[in-house]
Amino acid sequence: MRARVTEVSARLGRRLKFLVGKPGLDGHSNGAEQIALKARDAGFEVVYEGIRLTPAQIVNAALEEGVHVVGVSILSGSHVPLVSEILSGLRAHGLGHIPVVAGGIIPPADEAALKSAGVARVYTPKDYDLTAIISDIVELVASEPRLAA
Repeated sequence: MRARVTEVSARLGRRLKFLVGKPGLDGHSNGAEQIALKARDAGFEVVYEGIRLTPAQIVNAALEEGVHVVGVSILSGSHVPLVSEILSGLRAHGLGHIPVVAGGIIPPADEAALKSAGVARVYTPKDYDLTAIISDIVELVASEPRLAA
């Protein structure tokens, strides 16, 4: 996987950069931190600014940091409105091409709503293989032609 991250990074002209966000009042950060560490181990540059962020803070970090992918982790049940706000903010700042992935305890109906809103991938507790998740995210970024540096 590290070789693939290096290969995609070279094609993009810089290291793959992944923003991991914890929006809302949810303080359960274990999943987000595991993903951030696994991504860093795989060779991503990772931006993780902690818990209880607003959607606007996540959008601002994506804008300032020049990320290739945004991942949000929400266990509080507020994923649909919070992620929808993040997607709207990214689009408003011309960043609608950046893939957004969501993780958490997300019921199937909400997963469908998130995907309809524009979320590229949804990961739930059934997706416990962190290597497979990070590999999937690498391929997601690799397939987005507008992300070339």
